[in-house]
Amino acid sequence: MLFLSIKGRNMNKNEIAIIIPARYASTRLPGKPLIKVNDKPIIQWVYERACKSEYAGKVIVATDNQEIFGTVKNFGGNVSMTSSSHNSGSDRIAEIVRNDKNIKIAVNVQGDEPLIAPESIDAAICGLIENNDTDITTLSRVIEDKEEILNPNVVKVVFDKFFNALYFSRAAVPYERNHDESKIFAHIGLYAYRRESLLRMTELEQTNLEKAESLEQLRALQNGMNIKVFCVDYRPIGIDTEEDLIKFRQLVSCKKI
Repeated sequence: MLFLSIKGRNMNKNEIAIIIPARYASTRLPGKPLIKVNDKPIIQWVYERACKSEYAGKVIVATDNQEIFGTVKNFGGNVSMTSSSHNSGSDRIAEIVRNDKNIKIAVNVQGDEPLIAPESIDAAICGLIENNDTDITTLSRVIEDKEEILNPNVVKVVFDKFFNALYFSRAAVPYERNHDESKIFAHIGLYAYRRESLLRMTELEQTNLEKAESLEQLRALQNGMNIKVFCVDYRPIGIDTEEDLIKFRQLVSCKKI
């Protein structure tokens, strides 16, 4: 068995799993996990980056699509079929965790981020291990571009002085009545869950704020769960549109990654 020690806390690495939810359906870019860049499907780019985590003992793709399943198998990845009825990525990874009692920490890595930083994944894992009173850890970055503040596709997060999340929103929060008094942080949609916290959250009913903002992490906050936010330098490159795909291809072709 492989063990890791973080500030005196020992843990079996095989109890920590990175789970990558991957579905074929997408309103803006259907079949994006299978789109090839440099002869490699996007899901493989994500998988290989996740495998570079120092703390996670296993990486699993969770899908409901046979073609994605076969693609992951073909490149030698670990993949599991899940129900097609799940409403969110968290629900999909919860199915994996529920069926594997050895998983104590599950990390939700988005299947459309081919340049996910392994160090950022480990920051979320390490933060969860070090904070016993925390249910979930996630990441944020400082917003430098003022246009992002008003972009509803860039989720903002506000946290207290102990880095506990107070709120997530698609709106510009905090509202800058007085400018330059506070930095504004973008939320990075990567989560590390304690097993029991993930299973509890996914069994709860959707809340009014979750429905209003279409942000499932608000369900956890409204039910009194603790989410600790860690700030990183990593800026994600998500593949949501054809324009995103073009930018990623350009990065690859220019060998900037």
